[in-house]
Parts: sequence; C-alpha cells; structure tokens
Amino acid sequence: MREINSIVIHCAASKNGDGSVTLETVDGWHKAKGWRKVGYHYIIQVDGVVRVGRLLEEIGAHVQGSNAKSIGICMIGTDRFAPEQWDALRGLVQDLAGQFPNAAILGHRDYSPDLDGDGLIEPWEWFKLCPGFDVAAWRLSGMDPLWDPKHLFVKGAAGEPIV
Repeated sequence: MREINSIVIHCAASKNGDGSVTLETVDGWHKAKGWRKVGYHYIIQVDGVVRVGRLLEEIGAHVQGSNAKSIGICMIGTDRFAPEQWDALRGLVQDLAGQFPNAAILGHRDYSPDLDGDGLIEPWEWFKLCPGFDVAAWRLSGMDPLWDPKHLFVKGAAGEPIV
C-alpha cells in the first residue's frame, strides 16, 4: 500500500441534485481529458451510493502535485448535497481516517496558495471553490450535514429537487 497523508474532498461541479451524474459520467469527463480513467478513488452519488473509481493502491488524478500520497473523494453536485450524500461522506471519511489515522482531511480548495503569507488560506485566495463547503467546519460540526440552506439539497415528496 502506498503512503497516504491526505484525504481530499471534491465536488463534481455538476448541477446540484442531478442523479443522472454517476461514476460513469465523471469517468467519461476524465477520459475526454486524456486520462486513462476517473481520477477520484470514490464518487458519492446523489442517492448516497459510494462508487469506487480508482483502487486505493492506485495514484489518483485529483490534486495536481499531491496525488501520490492522497485519496480523492468526489461528491456529485457543486454546493448543495443530499442528506444521503452527507451520511455517505461521513461514513467513508471515518473509515478512511481509521485506516490512515495521520492523514489530513481537506477540501480541494485547501490546496490553494497562501498568497499573503499569513499562514491562512482565505476565501479570496481560493483558486477553486471545490468542494463547495468548508471541510474544516464540517469536521468541527462532528461531520454532521451542513444544514445551512446553501449546502443542503432536499428532495420534495415526489423525489424532485427543491433547491
């Protein structure tokens, strides 16, 4: 097994609540870029199903310059996620953190450069918004869903999205 020092959470930058976006969709996007297969190790679909992209033994393609020692998790959507996705993310991250207890748990945007050199990566310094929520705040919440309406995708009685 390769050394793992970080677990990185991403978003697919797809329409929130679009259940038609799956592992196969993201795999197609990545192959269109010339990659051999999907760059993430895990995809969390809108229904909360966790799909395996790359095996943990494989180096991912999700954070340029940091792939060799990281695991990539991608949430389908951009900034509003279904309760099932939040539950799946919590379970997956807890499992991975148990396997790799020294790994940092970060969002893709946490890899942005510290432009002013103050030791903090502030919103104005982000080169990406991915994963559409603050991973540190999510962890501090006990990995509970972020119930702020801007982070929650809710389904109506007939299963249609309410955003």
